[in-house]
Amino acid sequence: MFRSLLIPLMLFISLISYSQNIESRKTYTTTKTEIAPRIDGVLTEKVWLEADEAKDFVMVEPGDGDPIPKSHETIVKVLYDNEAVYIAAYMMEDEPTKIMKQFTQRDNMGQSEFLLVDINTYDDGENQTRFIVTAAGTQADARISGENEDYNYNVVWESAVFQDDEGWYVEMKIPYSALRFPDKPQQEWGIQFFRQITHLNQNYVWNYIDKSVGQISQYTGLLKGISNIDPPVRLSLYPYTSAALDIYNGESEANFSAGLDLKYGINDSFTLDMTLVPDFGQTAYDNVELNLGPFEQVFGENRAFFTEGTELFTKGDLFYSRRVGNSPIGFNDAQRSKLENEEILDNPDKTDLINALKVSGRTDRGLGIGFFNSITNETKAVYRDTITGETRSKITEPFANYNIFVLDQRFNKNSSLTLINTNVTRNGNFRDANVSGFLFDVYNKENSFNFKGQAKMSNINLPDQNVTGFASSLSIERTKGNFRYGVAHEFANETYDINDLGISQINNYNNFNWETSYQIFEPQGNLNKYRIQVYGQHLRRYDPNISVNTGAGGSVFIVTRERFAYGGSFEVNSEFRDFFEPRSQDSFVLYRANAGLSAWISTDYRKRFAYDLRLYFEKYHRSSRNFLSVNFEPRFRFTDKLDMIFEFDYDLQKDRPSFVTKDNSEIIFGVRDLKSLENSLKGNYNFNTKQAINLSFRHFWSTATFSDNEYSVLDKDGRLIPTEYNINEQNDPNANFNIWNLDLSYRWQFAPGSEAVLLYRNAIFNRDKLSSLGYRDSLENLFDMPARHNLSLRIVYFIDYNRVRHLFQS
Repeated sequence: MFRSLLIPLMLFISLISYSQNIESRKTYTTTKTEIAPRIDGVLTEKVWLEADEAKDFVMVEPGDGDPIPKSHETIVKVLYDNEAVYIAAYMMEDEPTKIMKQFTQRDNMGQSEFLLVDINTYDDGENQTRFIVTAAGTQADARISGENEDYNYNVVWESAVFQDDEGWYVEMKIPYSALRFPDKPQQEWGIQFFRQITHLNQNYVWNYIDKSVGQISQYTGLLKGISNIDPPVRLSLYPYTSAALDIYNGESEANFSAGLDLKYGINDSFTLDMTLVPDFGQTAYDNVELNLGPFEQVFGENRAFFTEGTELFTKGDLFYSRRVGNSPIGFNDAQRSKLENEEILDNPDKTDLINALKVSGRTDRGLGIGFFNSITNETKAVYRDTITGETRSKITEPFANYNIFVLDQRFNKNSSLTLINTNVTRNGNFRDANVSGFLFDVYNKENSFNFKGQAKMSNINLPDQNVTGFASSLSIERTKGNFRYGVAHEFANETYDINDLGISQINNYNNFNWETSYQIFEPQGNLNKYRIQVYGQHLRRYDPNISVNTGAGGSVFIVTRERFAYGGSFEVNSEFRDFFEPRSQDSFVLYRANAGLSAWISTDYRKRFAYDLRLYFEKYHRSSRNFLSVNFEPRFRFTDKLDMIFEFDYDLQKDRPSFVTKDNSEIIFGVRDLKSLENSLKGNYNFNTKQAINLSFRHFWSTATFSDNEYSVLDKDGRLIPTEYNINEQNDPNANFNIWNLDLSYRWQFAPGSEAVLLYRNAIFNRDKLSSLGYRDSLENLFDMPARHNLSLRIVYFIDYNRVRHLFQS
């Protein structure tokens, strides 16, 4: 199947793709310095005074190409040596008291003004490394792939800022260990400089960006002059040690651990990242909710190793990193395997990660290569016979090996072809999985059209059989001008399954989508920007080939000159055949046609007080069923060091026909009200850009209440036939769900790349069937439950091999 698709596809791509032609591309030629400048933000050293200038910045937002005024003239200079690239920036300001400086920690710019530098060492129009320094001195760095920004990427580099009556200044040292570049004597890199003047709500760039065509990453200037560099060995070590005290239900447990993360530059282009004896004890808590639906709840990744530099491995959406170290594959079966006179002493809900590594990089011909591997330990459930006292164990997850291999070829500075394979191998007579994908993302010569597609094949090896599945997608989109449009198709057969290392909530679909939009790229009247979109969809089941749903809608997004944003959306849908709510193969429940309406506003974040408000209402035709959602998020910046964000979220779902249980051969449904209320608070006090106290709090309460005597049996046509269903204590479907999380931490970056984190964590959880209780009574019940208290200290120290080597030599 892949072979039959590949040949015509390659022929098609060769006909539509030509090299990109961006006119008037600026060029900066740097020079090598024998004396490295001191990184202090004071740009009076001779090497800077003699360096060439990158200037004549032009507006990118809100206008289009207007020259920067003399009152805010911006000049950037670049030098290099065998160790690093050095950047100096002069940013003039005729009213320096208006320069916004908010103290924040790494990767959080807040409302500060900043200088941004994008470096594309392969000059391929796609893969860039971003470095940002704010007027307060905060650093941020990210990997950029097209329009995607990954701020989980962290490397070690130096910067400093300085301010006087004429403006503010930035000095940066970016070591080659923070970059990956081709191994050749003459380097030519794409580079872009970007200045945000927050108090004026204006942004300027060095190399002009035509926002109406293509992607911003395709508009870098050209950095020349770096030649014959002899970069040092790229070897960094991150040893850590951690200690924790856990107290729960009157019992305490102390833990101590140590481990090591390692980064090694195999050559100038490829880097090995490895974690040995990893420790994830201080990762942020998950936003767990009451989940009564047919799908698992999806959480974001909080473990640094699985978020840094993973842009190659996420191609094709086949890698859901939470699978590594997640619940054992036999976790739910452990309860069913319990014998009559047995009790479960231990059934771990997570597997232990032994180690993990990834190798990634790109050749000078634009070929990206990535390899990921991790190993998890064996996990067992332990049972005890209540009569004899004997114990036994059952393996719920054997030793497991997770692999990803990626080839990603960039060409024409705007297009790519990708091959990816993921593999999970479990020791013994367990389930194994293998998934392969072919992807293309191609623009035409004028950058006015994008052609994107995927073909993916899954293969599940079970003890008694192999199951193969297939999925594909294809989209064509106009990417130039004010008026844009696109069509897309998505397909998956009934056996497509990537859930051993990826995540796919549904399969067996054959869907069609279209959209069209109009947007502006220069201010009109009091509006800085607006976008109007209309879209539609037709969803079908692949087998059997029947309609699932047809819908259409529209949205509007508007931002004024005063940075007041507002908008809304509407949507109408036909009847919907839900094949997943019944939890039974080939069965579906037929939901009525509905219409939804939303509206939102967002005020100017530059002001000390700002807020976001979002409303959504959904109504079903000829039915009492409806849904209301209210989200309110005020924020207050007390000083440039202290800020807080509160979020209130309220959801009310009325009279939804919902799955209850399977009773013999019958599928029982009930009429359910689902109410959820969430309060969360995030507060930060920053002593400076290296030390801060952070507070994160969340309380989530939800109740599911089924109406009395309103139960039904699902028939083969998706209709619900009223029936009598007796409720008792064992089968009561009502639920009252309460969860409380509080994290209070002190974070100190005591040296470049090194930090200490002291964390206090408090967590309480309760779930029962008392859905009739109000908020206050339910909260009292929650506080009657035992609370988990955890105090931990984690210290990570950055060791650069070259500095250690020079220290011993001296």
